[in-house]
Amino acid sequence: MRLTRWTGGLAAVGLLAGCAGGPGGAGGKISDGGVVLAVMNDQSGIYADTSGRKTVEAVKMAVADYKAKYGDKAVTDKIEVLSTDHQNKPEIANSKAQELYDRKHADVILDVPTSSAAFAVATIAKNKKKVFIDVGAASTEMEGKQCNKYTFHYGYNSYMLAHGTGTEVTKAGAKNWYIVYPDYAFGQDMQKTFATAIKGAGGAVVKSDPTPFPNDNFSTFLLKAPGLDPKPQVLGTMQAGGDLVNLVKQYNEYKLRDKGVGLAVGLLVLSDVHSLGSDALAGTRYTDMWYWNSDAKSRAWADRFQAKVGQRPTANMAGNYSAALQYLEAVQRAGTDKSDEVVRQLEGYKFEDAFARNATIRAQDHLLLHDAYLGEVKPKSEVKEPWDYIKILKTIPAAEAFQPQPDPACKL
Repeated sequence: MRLTRWTGGLAAVGLLAGCAGGPGGAGGKISDGGVVLAVMNDQSGIYADTSGRKTVEAVKMAVADYKAKYGDKAVTDKIEVLSTDHQNKPEIANSKAQELYDRKHADVILDVPTSSAAFAVATIAKNKKKVFIDVGAASTEMEGKQCNKYTFHYGYNSYMLAHGTGTEVTKAGAKNWYIVYPDYAFGQDMQKTFATAIKGAGGAVVKSDPTPFPNDNFSTFLLKAPGLDPKPQVLGTMQAGGDLVNLVKQYNEYKLRDKGVGLAVGLLVLSDVHSLGSDALAGTRYTDMWYWNSDAKSRAWADRFQAKVGQRPTANMAGNYSAALQYLEAVQRAGTDKSDEVVRQLEGYKFEDAFARNATIRAQDHLLLHDAYLGEVKPKSEVKEPWDYIKILKTIPAAEAFQPQPDPACKL
């Protein structure tokens, strides 16, 4: 397995008072001489810009911030960050998760976009009794029938996206929808949750079509849209990353907006807007878990990230920073990296950081609840600085943004 390794150890840092000296600290309660954080994501394919290698830098920032906060009172002076590419394939995610936990002594795996890959890692985490904090996958099954004691769903899910975008766009007048979705777990879940939200807001789905994943040619589906009966007022695309970029380019090429078919995006990421240019998506409304310029706290962290990486962070990058930081905070409170103790510290925990506002990790299903945002893409004429492509229309409170009750299918 190809891994990128970064050791964040600080030389000559003391440990907790009264604890045994040397690596491990906390009286030997830190396993394998230190804490190992492993980032698993797409570093070469369609989601590489959404998260990818730059997310690893965000996780390193979390390590640095943790150490700066605790200094010689940190539970351990050795924290290592590993990185690997799962290529969006569940079978690769499965084998790499086993190797990370068993041979590389990872205490936690972070990120893992692509829901099918995330399900594979969640199963390994359960079997190995190791922590997994998923930031990159959207399927609500992560806190439903796929949930387990050691897995946490962090950042966003298809319910949040659908009950923001689907509800708001329908209420604004787009009653008839044509949905196209990638034919794997994420897309299937998005289609289901959007259809529910659209119906709940008084709309209807004229037709839904699965598309190959990944895919670079959506012409068959786009050319079909204006001829459907009844004619859809909006095309709801559930693609993401590189697939979304390709679809939007073709949507504009075929001038579907001029033919009366508007565009709604289920999952839009800052890097997608940057790739396309804001005029390509101007006026498109969508729901996001975080935006770098939404408030002073977010912008301050984004400034630090840009100084380090050279670009503004996506919401996925900020979410992984938060997940890594809150994992380390849980280790600090527990005084150990033993999984059961860390899980206990995470369950029910309330916090705010550079990513999450009014946040609670719901104990019953390990879903992170936090404020979300309804945004709209600005036309290029309104963009006043690089990367500031989004206008925040409203904040969706944590209590409304996610499922109000845990899924009965979740058995921790």
